[in-house]
Amino acid sequence: MFNGASMFETSVPMSVFGMNPVGAPAFTVLPVAGEPGPMATSDGVGFDPPHGLHALDRAGIVVVPSWRNPHEEPPQPSLTAVRRAHDDGALIVSLCMGAFVVAATGLLDGRRAAAHWFHASTLASRYPNVRVDPSVLYIDGGDVITSAGTAAGLDACLHVVRRYWGASAATAIARHLVLSPARSGSQAQFVDRPVPARSGELNLGKIMEFAVMHLQHVDVDALAAEAGLSRRTFDRRFRVQAGVSPLQWLLQQRILRAQNLLERTDLTVDAIARQVGLATAVSLRPAFRRIVGVSPQAYRQAFQMIHEQPLRDKRRGVNN
Repeated sequence: MFNGASMFETSVPMSVFGMNPVGAPAFTVLPVAGEPGPMATSDGVGFDPPHGLHALDRAGIVVVPSWRNPHEEPPQPSLTAVRRAHDDGALIVSLCMGAFVVAATGLLDGRRAAAHWFHASTLASRYPNVRVDPSVLYIDGGDVITSAGTAAGLDACLHVVRRYWGASAATAIARHLVLSPARSGSQAQFVDRPVPARSGELNLGKIMEFAVMHLQHVDVDALAAEAGLSRRTFDRRFRVQAGVSPLQWLLQQRILRAQNLLERTDLTVDAIARQVGLATAVSLRPAFRRIVGVSPQAYRQAFQMIHEQPLRDKRRGVNN
């Protein structure tokens, strides 16, 4: 944590990892001061992180939630501590302007990195070895995850939970925060169209709830019919409001449901495919691999291994 940083971004890791709702892992969150002295957010709210940089030595996940000034070099001791934690096997996560801190460590050199669209050109200018992508919500680079600003930081942190502890754990936290459990990292940061007049808006929450309840049989035509619109009009309005096409969103929900079933049941991949509305495993496997990165069977095996050997010597410490 740094003096003068955004209060929202600074609080994101604690909101995701610090609530410990039923169904989620019991994380240990250690707020770490990235520099000495009294601290206040950019809004003037004072705070006092109780832990020093040495706490990063025992962290499994290090989240850098924000930074105060894109033109200011972060303090060298904090850069050294982040690099040392990474070298020791910790996952490094940057949210919004936290990318300037992680970039200053050199860990983003040669990598593609997400950044808030407003700061992307400055990040690219200051760190030309980083391939900055201002169009996506977050990028999972394996040992380093970068995200855009504000709400995208919540998406990135939920992605971390989903990656290491499964879709069920991420869903439990998202439900507690009243959030969508899975927005794809490749989803656009913003929709470059005027916001529609209120009278023309879809009741998106109702449509999404209907889709999730009828996932086994529903398709986009059925959603358009539920909304009382033509397929073309429904596609257009859904994309404007959700930032993603209804077909893409529906596929993401099917894959999320499949992840839950792979984690919590012994159903075959064929049976899971039918339950999520993808007739056979032949249909499920390529979509699952494209979105999750591995096959359904590999995901199930990896999830079982994670429970036997969680991240970094079974420690669930999150430092920010």
